[in-house]
Amino acid sequence: MVRAGLGYLAAADAAQLPTAVQAEALRELEQADAIATAARAFLLAAFTAGQGHAGDGDYSAVSWLIHRTGITRGAAVGHSAWAKRTATHPRVLAALAAGTVSESVGRVICLWTDKLPPEHRDAGDEQLLAAFAGGLGLADLASLFAEMYVRARGDLPDQDREREFADREVKLATTIGGAGVMHGDLTAECAAAVAAVLDALAAPAGKEDDRTKGQRYHDALQEAMRRLTASGMLPERAGQPVKTWAHISLADLLLLDADSALQEQWTERVRARWAARRAHAAETGANDGAWLDGDAAAAIACDAAMAPLVTGDVNVDALEDLVRLCVELDARRRDGGRDAAWAAIEQAVIGKTINFLLRSRYSC
Repeated sequence: MVRAGLGYLAAADAAQLPTAVQAEALRELEQADAIATAARAFLLAAFTAGQGHAGDGDYSAVSWLIHRTGITRGAAVGHSAWAKRTATHPRVLAALAAGTVSESVGRVICLWTDKLPPEHRDAGDEQLLAAFAGGLGLADLASLFAEMYVRARGDLPDQDREREFADREVKLATTIGGAGVMHGDLTAECAAAVAAVLDALAAPAGKEDDRTKGQRYHDALQEAMRRLTASGMLPERAGQPVKTWAHISLADLLLLDADSALQEQWTERVRARWAARRAHAAETGANDGAWLDGDAAAAIACDAAMAPLVTGDVNVDALEDLVRLCVELDARRRDGGRDAAWAAIEQAVIGKTINFLLRSRYSC
């Protein structure tokens, strides 16, 4: 029945519905999403407690969700987090099941009260949920929680400070196109330092600067990173702000012509390979640098230490000629005559060997 209703909404021409109907549907969908979150959390908690994932050969509930339901690791971890909250935040789960709080607000409340000592957590959830039901927005809820946090921290200041330091974390996930999404839990000292840097570099650039505050903060972060890399203070940079690895196949390098037409063709081919590399790095968390091309690569590499990587692929057409030349060279060696013709054949063998290069890699 639920899927039938959602299917009907998905198939409907939303543009033809009255605005009041659109608004009501959106409110109902948020409530349905909250209820679905609670239902999934209780089911997954029971499934995990009974080690249901082991029946399918998976080592954890997260692994089972990834392999058996077709969701990403991030989504699976998020579902697992809600399952754990069934025991630590029962009031929030009850509010979700009743549809009185959205999934996103419920998650924020849980993240906030997780910072409280365990004996204050349930009361904190209750107070914040009641305040939200009374009409307070997130900004006011944040202020209310700050007061709760200060009062609770007065009981165990040292223990809470150690926990805050242990809970520090920053995550940077990149997409196929190289764009990124950053999430973090910062200590008070780190947050103050970051705020000071961003505020200093995010000032509007005159009356015509129409960037939003978020856009100015983004540009400030990029500028801060540019200044840091250019300062020579990063480890293992050999005094250079950036090290660039420029990839080109050996065959293409040997055949580059004056107008660079071949270089443009090669760039298009490698761009697709790099897109795949970025996609893989986005899922696995690879830390071997940023993979860029086009204008973005040119901008960051203008002052970089260049290290070209020359790669090669199998040239099957050269195999027959290589074998023939090797046989001829061996015959001349047996005759013992080292002449100009012998040297010419030796050079031809070297050339054919390069053309037959099999996935070798050279760094200059």
